[in-house]
Amino acid sequence: MNDDSSARIVDDLRDWLATAAPGARLPSSRALVERYAASPVTVQKALRTLVAQGAVETRPGVGTFVRAVRTARPHDYGWQTAALGPRPAPGRPLPRAQHPAPNDAVALHSGYPDRELLPERLVRAALARAARGDAAVTRSPAAGLPGLQAWFAAELGAATPVGVAPPAPGDVVVFPGSQSSLGITFRALVGAGRPLLVESPTYWGALLAAERVGVEVVPVPSGPHGPDPAALARAFEQTGARAFYAQPHFANPTGARWSTGLADEVLRLVRRHGAYLIEDDWAHDFGIDQDVVPLAARDDAGHVVYLRSLTKSVSPALRVAGLVARGPARERILAGAQAESMYVSGLLQVAALDVVTQPAWRTHVRGLRQQLAARRDLLAGALREHVPQARVEVPPGGLNLWVRLPDTTDLPRLVRDCEKAGVVVAAGDEWFPAEPTGAYLRLGYAGPDPGAFPAGARVLAEALGRQEVR
Repeated sequence: MNDDSSARIVDDLRDWLATAAPGARLPSSRALVERYAASPVTVQKALRTLVAQGAVETRPGVGTFVRAVRTARPHDYGWQTAALGPRPAPGRPLPRAQHPAPNDAVALHSGYPDRELLPERLVRAALARAARGDAAVTRSPAAGLPGLQAWFAAELGAATPVGVAPPAPGDVVVFPGSQSSLGITFRALVGAGRPLLVESPTYWGALLAAERVGVEVVPVPSGPHGPDPAALARAFEQTGARAFYAQPHFANPTGARWSTGLADEVLRLVRRHGAYLIEDDWAHDFGIDQDVVPLAARDDAGHVVYLRSLTKSVSPALRVAGLVARGPARERILAGAQAESMYVSGLLQVAALDVVTQPAWRTHVRGLRQQLAARRDLLAGALREHVPQARVEVPPGGLNLWVRLPDTTDLPRLVRDCEKAGVVVAAGDEWFPAEPTGAYLRLGYAGPDPGAFPAGARVLAEALGRQEVR
């Protein structure tokens, strides 16, 4: 009966509203109770219905009023045409690895670890403790909290051999994630219009950062074992470049890890050319079959600028990275960081330091190695079984497989067909600074639901098979 009474009141009031002026006040609830001989609950329900329909609006403590009708009209942003000027050249779009996937899809495109691979309990406890401390209400130093600077320096210093001076805490600059540090470092050490050598393929974020600051990217061919040192030497000679951006350990996307001999050759080249090696150690905590020994640990002359991120291994919510640079380079990078973001949230720095200094952190990293190994081998095995025409490089660490497909593969069509079948993959084209040298996929094994990897490989095989029969 209440529902019928409520509907009757709504219908009657809508007739009244049709002739009422915008902003007119409705009778009070008490008056409506008397008029319709209904309970206060029924009257309130009717008013809530009218509010939900957009016919009236309530003003707490004042009353209920007829809602003003807003006349629909097209937006006119014509003035912005002159203000913005000509359209700039198309920039590098965000890669598919950054796109969200449907909840029911097999997500093989993401470069971030699944939640179950993160030290969630440590992160939550650290954030709670940080929120109770001074960091929640104070500004942190421009270069970072001294404790976190000391931790980054000590970790790199632990790998420093005898005869090489370890870094000092004052050599560290803390950034809000590695992505922001790349653009600042490229601008500070290279400069707009000047050449930056990069591996090809390489991390898409580095290419995006270089483009944003106007740096000229010069590709150096790189494969499953790292860059070609002869090609790197020629690039230095021909371009006069003074910086080389590289990922010596478990490179994204190839998974390559440099041998000791290659590392020695690259260090020799950068020293001979008076250049910088910008070492991106993004996968420091993701070693599976091999540990990471940064090249920066073997250089105390300031040639290696070392970047170490905690974002992926600790939590994507704690965007914290440390950059180690010695000499004037460090001061120039710090000046760029201050101009761009002034300082990094002390709350995030305190929480990150809390996590990585807990005894349970090392336990977590050891367990993570086993989990990543199982996932990597499961995905690699599924691809070998179901997609034998693909060449799979199994990396000694990192978060993804770099998969070479037949040269005749229509890669855009393959990506679309897989997604239609519920499997999201990332085309390898997005990691090349120039034209791709083949048909590649970057398939992540750290994403959710590893049990679905075999099903994903079968979908990929079916999509490839449809191309082969044409």
